[in-house]
Amino acid sequence: MNMNRRRGAIALSITLGVLLVGGLVTYNIAWIILYKGRIAAIVLGVIFFALLTAGVVLNTVFLVREVRRNERQDSFLNAVTHELKTPIASIRLYLETLQRREVPEAQRQEFYKIMLADSDRLLGTVEQVLKAGELGTRRSQDRSLLELAPLVADCIAITLQRYHLPSDAIQLTPVPLGFRLHVRAIPEDLRTAVLNVLDNAVKYSPNGVRVLCSIAIFRYTQITLTITDNGLGLAPNHLKRIFKRFYRVPGRNAVKIKGTGLGLFLVRTIARQHGGDIAATSPGPNLGTTITLRLPLANPTPA
Repeated sequence: MNMNRRRGAIALSITLGVLLVGGLVTYNIAWIILYKGRIAAIVLGVIFFALLTAGVVLNTVFLVREVRRNERQDSFLNAVTHELKTPIASIRLYLETLQRREVPEAQRQEFYKIMLADSDRLLGTVEQVLKAGELGTRRSQDRSLLELAPLVADCIAITLQRYHLPSDAIQLTPVPLGFRLHVRAIPEDLRTAVLNVLDNAVKYSPNGVRVLCSIAIFRYTQITLTITDNGLGLAPNHLKRIFKRFYRVPGRNAVKIKGTGLGLFLVRTIARQHGGDIAATSPGPNLGTTITLRLPLANPTPA
């Protein structure tokens, strides 16, 4: 219902904008005909109406953007509410079960395992929201010299454990022998960025996780971390939008993928704060996605 209402508001805004621009153009033509031969009046009229037309167009564009931004924020609030309520309700249910009746030890341990997983999910959502707010207001912070490959390997191990995946589900191509590639970064932020990309790669591979990670030098001055999955893939018009705050690709509700629309936004923010950037490529829907994180190279040191 809200979606239809917003689409109606967007359509109305665009229609009114087009009608106003059309009216201004017509009035401008009439002005030129009326003052034919009076150069000064015609020039002033054309400038005045050009400014009015530009104002109407800009107002319509900003209005449509604001409606879409509000739509994304509402989607984010709904997603966060769901991500908070679901694990809380689950934990409460298991606690009530344990409180009301005797439960065999094996089942009790299973309940504990599920509650711990739900608490991790809850904590992850809260940390992601807090991190988004923190990055937007953070001042400059000291950075450490980090070797990227061990950090990525550690993030892979965490992701494998978090999703109970076999060790070959996420593979890291070894860095060429003889080099240890470093970046200057805030360790916690860089770890957050890599974990978010890996998290997306796993979540959007519902038919089996096969993720390949590789580290390379790009144009002698940058280091790239490329993470490729075999999941749902992306249409070309979503390749840049997925890095916007609160954005989630429409039409994936049937897959029931959890998320808040903040993960890749955080990755892009962290990359840019470190002097790098991020990009996505995909052959198309259901053909997988490649995320490339690019950062300034600190120093390729011979081993």
